[in-house]
Amino acid sequence: MSIHAYSPPLVAILRGITPERAVEVASTLYLAGIRIIEVTFNSIDPLSSIAAIADIRLPDCLIGAGTVLNSDDVQRTYDAGGKLIVTPNCDISVIKKALALNMTVLPGIATATEAFTAVHAGAHIIKLFPAVSYGTAHLKALKSVLPAAIKVFPVGGIGAADIGSWMQAGADGFGFGSELFKPAYTLREIESRARQLVQCFAAATSTT
Repeated sequence: MSIHAYSPPLVAILRGITPERAVEVASTLYLAGIRIIEVTFNSIDPLSSIAAIADIRLPDCLIGAGTVLNSDDVQRTYDAGGKLIVTPNCDISVIKKALALNMTVLPGIATATEAFTAVHAGAHIIKLFPAVSYGTAHLKALKSVLPAAIKVFPVGGIGAADIGSWMQAGADGFGFGSELFKPAYTLREIESRARQLVQCFAAATSTT
């Protein structure tokens, strides 16, 4: 299934989430309109959080892992019930393992070389990371040479106010970390941030 079947194409990056909070945070994000949830591997016991979220079976919601650095962690995510793999880098073995398990994979890229390496490995969606370091002009240049079917999600340093300019440059979706979640945020704050991102994305979509 294409990641755009999970609408809107916004990834909630839960870096630092604990298993004790995983279900309540995921449920809050879901009710606010977020349908793609990533638990990073540099969180405390990420596989337990992934399993807990997967077990509540939120309809039309894609759950998985981020900061995945090796194919063993791809398998462990799959075994925990995750269907999504997000990486900060372009690792062919991770891409191929995820695809072999019929998982959705977003490999991290920065350059055109890395982007085409990911595409040739089978990726249909790539993550421009860290997006803030490269900017909208870089994305526009990448999109001009990539196959039209390849989707690019900028991640890193992007806030709600930036969504419109990135979409004008060709962004197909986004990942949000601290803009959306920090361990110190209350559920009310997480909900408010999520709704703002969803609304800003909808507004930008209607004008691009």
